[in-house]
Formats: sequence, structure tokens, C-alpha cells
Amino acid sequence: MNSKIKVKICGLTTIEQMQFAAEAGANYMGFVFFAKSPRNLTLPQARDLLIEVPMGIAKVALTVNADDATLDEIVNTLPLDMLQLHGSETAERVAEIRARYGLPVMKAVGVADKDDLAAIDAYSEVADQLLIDAKPAKNAELPGGNGLAFDWRLIANRRWAKPWMLAGGLTPDNVAQAVMLTGATQVDVSSGVESAAGIKDKDMIARFVAAAVGE
Repeated sequence: MNSKIKVKICGLTTIEQMQFAAEAGANYMGFVFFAKSPRNLTLPQARDLLIEVPMGIAKVALTVNADDATLDEIVNTLPLDMLQLHGSETAERVAEIRARYGLPVMKAVGVADKDDLAAIDAYSEVADQLLIDAKPAKNAELPGGNGLAFDWRLIANRRWAKPWMLAGGLTPDNVAQAVMLTGATQVDVSSGVESAAGIKDKDMIARFVAAAVGE
């Protein structure tokens, strides 16, 4: 078992799904606050879930181009460990959010080709962590959770100033290969462990974590 690999299960919507993730050995749990997502939560729903997250597992709120009023509500209502910014937030906005809330910030960066790599360097100067994801299609409704992968060779054994997490199209069947090709020490999955949009599958979560850590 490679204990250095950390796993984030994102888009959890029920206590049962959280139990699946915890039993499998997840290190992070992600909760979505984006109305267009099938994994979207209201604040009351999220509060009921987050108080049940086991100790030692990081609680992450995913937002997309959220304004201060929205973030104020989220941060003031929920016991969070990290904010994940999954929209087109600028580096300046990331720094502003980090300063305003005093929480670690993870910035998602979409990659489709080598021209997208420069943005990773820019965000690494202001974010606490980076989430390197597949860039969504131009007409996509969602900025993530689309089950798309990118060419992992683009970031093979690249290193940045901040910790980073690999996302985008990961499944129980390809995560081991993705880790091997990229050198990632953290991986994120949402749709890749679902039997239908927003419905997490216990066996798929267990298989994903086992494959990621090399069990």
C-alpha cells in the first residue's frame, strides 16, 4: 500500500455515501455548492452532512465563481477545512478569498494542452493547493465532474511550489496508471465512482481508493 497517495471523493450528497468514502480510506470529502450540478447541496443539507464527517478527514466546499455573500454564508454556516474554487477565478480573486476567510484554498485549473500549464504556475503563487483537472468543453454546463480526462503526459513528473491533486476522468480502472504517469500524490474523483449522476457507488469507491494507493 502506498500511504503517500491521498484520495478526495467529491460530490458527496448523503451520509451513506460519506460512510462509503470513510470506510474506503478517503482523506478528503468534497461537497458541491453549484446549482447546475446534480451533486449540489443546500446549506442545511450540507450542515447535516458535515457534522458527521469523521475526524481526520478534510471537509472541502466546492464553489464556482461565488461572490462574497455566497462564500460568507457557506463559511459561516459550515465547519470547513478548505475552499475549492472551481470556476474562472483570477489569481487576484484567489488571494482575496484566502485572505478574507483564513481557510486554505484549492484552485482548480483546467488542462487541455500545454498552453494551459502556465496558469498552474500563476495559481501556485496564491493558492494553498492546486487541482489539475480536464478543461471542460466550451459548451459544458459544469466546470468539472464531467468524466473527462486530459493527456496525463502533459504533466508527467512536473512539480509545482504547492501540493497538487490530479482530477478529471479518473476511475477505478485508470487511476493507478494516472498516478504512475504523472507522479501525482493526491487524486480526486466524482463521476468516476458513480452508478448515475450524483449517485456514488460503494464498490466503485472502494475499488478506486484501493487502486489509487496500490492495495
